[in-house]
Amino acid sequence: MLYLVRMDVAIPTDLPAAEADAVKAREKDYSQRLQRDGRWVHLWRVVGEYANYSVFLACVRLDSVHSISCVRERGSWASSEIRPDA
Repeated sequence: MLYLVRMDVAIPTDLPAAEADAVKAREKDYSQRLQRDGRWVHLWRVVGEYANYSVFLACVRLDSVHSISCVRERGSWASSEIRPDA
């Protein structure tokens, strides 16, 4: 099943730059792995915002998409809106 997910990121202003950069590097690696293995099907950036729309393939149920898109290192400063049947 395909899911459309909008992800918005709001990096805390008091987060040290080095820590933010480290988190972004780990997230980039994780995201690219999901894209390579076919679970992150499409990615569209939102111009002028730190946000994107993505299409995920979840073979089992919504919990899989939630795990992929929300339970990430940025979880505390990112929000997601998940819609089934993209």
